[in-house]
Amino acid sequence: MSTMSVARADALEVASPSQRIGAAREFFVVGGLTPVLFAASFVLRKAFGLDAPEYAVGFTMFYAAYVLNDPHFTVTYLLFYRRFAARAFGGEAAGVQRVRYIVVGIVVPAALASWAIVSLLTRSAHALGLFIQLMFFLVGWHYVKQGFGVMVVLAARRGVVFTVRERLALLFHAYAGWAYAWANPADPGIEVEEKGVVYVTIAHSPALERLALAFLVATLVVLVVVLVQKRRREGRLPIVTPTTAFLSSIWAWSIYSSIDPLVRYVIPALHSVQYLYFVWLLRGNEAREREGPPWFEVSRRVRLGTLALAAVALGCVVFHAAPSILDAALVSRRDRASSLGPTPYFAALYAFVNIHHFCMDYVIWRRENPDTRYLRA
Repeated sequence: MSTMSVARADALEVASPSQRIGAAREFFVVGGLTPVLFAASFVLRKAFGLDAPEYAVGFTMFYAAYVLNDPHFTVTYLLFYRRFAARAFGGEAAGVQRVRYIVVGIVVPAALASWAIVSLLTRSAHALGLFIQLMFFLVGWHYVKQGFGVMVVLAARRGVVFTVRERLALLFHAYAGWAYAWANPADPGIEVEEKGVVYVTIAHSPALERLALAFLVATLVVLVVVLVQKRRREGRLPIVTPTTAFLSSIWAWSIYSSIDPLVRYVIPALHSVQYLYFVWLLRGNEAREREGPPWFEVSRRVRLGTLALAAVALGCVVFHAAPSILDAALVSRRDRASSLGPTPYFAALYAFVNIHHFCMDYVIWRRENPDTRYLRA
């Protein structure tokens, strides 16, 4: 065993009770709660059947979205547009990262807004349906890419660094999971309804499903081989928590997200909690640093509390107040009976925020962003 591996093992053995509690908390919030929920769902369905637990879980998660799912979207805006002018046009970002800020901060929302507005003004359920399908296509990418980032960051915090080859093995398996999640099951193109909008899905054949499955299996084999080789080369790898987060994001939350009738309601919340944990790390460690000299700014608790309240309030506006007002004021009685349904503005705004959130994350959680140094603290 290498000296570094021995040091990590020794550190785990002498960990204090508070450190063990912190490690357990981290394990559960980044994905470790997932298998527990599958077991709990099995017990509930055996004891009470499906109807009562499904109603209770669905009801609970609907209201939990106000403090988990919605803020996980809106806090991204608070992170991304903080010092946006300095990063896009000043000296805080350079090169490709500056271009990313400009494209994602200005061009992408302008393009998405134009798509949504044209769809609404022309009353085109087809165009709005394509907008919604783009959201569903990209959400898998977002889930697995977040899982990859969590794996790499949490492993680094434990002293485990992946080589370029190992990172590619992780990344290719993540992308393979995204591809198979979208391709499975095969779709001949059927009429569906989402947020009141009725549209026809984009068809994809059984051949694509089989090809995606072959890619998934191949990347899984490569990943296992790479991790086994790393274990033999470096000795003990304290990456149970990072690996659980990574595999939960790909397999439980993406590929087989509908396998359990109760857990499927909880998956968006599990993803959101994973995301919010890293926001807490990022802004919490920054706030701790700025409590002291030479800044002597407000306390960490105040800074994080203010951020949380702002994200919840913005979520209420974006996902509830604003679309409700727009749909009530601008959708006529005739339109409510059309394929656009009674809430097209809610559908358009929901898809817009989702897609823009995916793009902003691509910029925020990069090594080129100097703020990410706080994740290593």
